[in-house]
Amino acid sequence: MAHSSLFIDALQYNNWSEEVFKQINEGGLSAVHVTICYHEDFQEMVQNVMDWNRRFESYSSMIFHGRTASDVRKAQKEGRTAIFFGFQNCSPIEDNIGLVEICHQLGIRFMQLTYNNQSLLATGCYEENDPGITRMGKQVIKEMNRVG
Repeated sequence: MAHSSLFIDALQYNNWSEEVFKQINEGGLSAVHVTICYHEDFQEMVQNVMDWNRRFESYSSMIFHGRTASDVRKAQKEGRTAIFFGFQNCSPIEDNIGLVEICHQLGIRFMQLTYNNQSLLATGCYEENDPGITRMGKQVIKEMNRVG
């Protein structure tokens, strides 16, 4: 059902199922930022994308893969929910900045530089000392901005 207001869930991790998709659809969510991985490496993340591609096929009347801001309005208009992929940390890019572009091509639109612990890109909130963003982190941010 189409709604006149936009409703966006800015971060969600769930045991995704048809029942959940029905609930978010009935609730009128226009978009959901889905945590596609926490600490998975690149290969494991690709498997998660493949799993989501099957969900998009199976539940296309309720959800679709969101890639741009205009997809939020499209979802609202069509009475479906745009699913946007995000990472809770940078583990899927491993130590390869080139994977930022590949992840973007796979539809990833959000990536936290770190979760709780130190990553190759930045300090996590559990660390005693906070030196901030690393050299690699600065390069990754530049690459993220380049690819969009």
